[in-house]
Amino acid sequence: MSENSARSVTVERTGTGHFVATNVRGGTISFGTGSDSEFTPVELLLAALGGCTAVDVDLATSRHAEPAAFSVEVSGNKINDELGNRLTDLAVTFTVTFPDGEGADRARSILPRAVKTSHDRLCTVSRTVEIGTPVTATVQDA
Repeated sequence: MSENSARSVTVERTGTGHFVATNVRGGTISFGTGSDSEFTPVELLLAALGGCTAVDVDLATSRHAEPAAFSVEVSGNKINDELGNRLTDLAVTFTVTFPDGEGADRARSILPRAVKTSHDRLCTVSRTVEIGTPVTATVQDA
């Protein structure tokens, strides 16, 4: 494991059903229960899945051409069964277009491979979800 392998965020309660996550660089994102426009934790997970692979695909394709449009839709079904609450049928769908030109032709041609490589190897978020990494939850004395 490299020295820089640790990742963390801190989640602080800001009010009933409202929270702010802060990363080590000082960035923040607020979220909540879905009672207003804030993202829910499930929506943040979907955004993380799409965002992680979007970064990979953008890096691979935009070096050849700037996309005319680039969007990623991430969907799933929230269920509750004998395994508890969870998402099933997760799907990440890219809609990417490039203008005409040689670089754009190259970007278009590598787009499917970039999506596959991100999904199969590069995207830490989707790899973690697919592999099923265990999560431990503990209570620390204050």
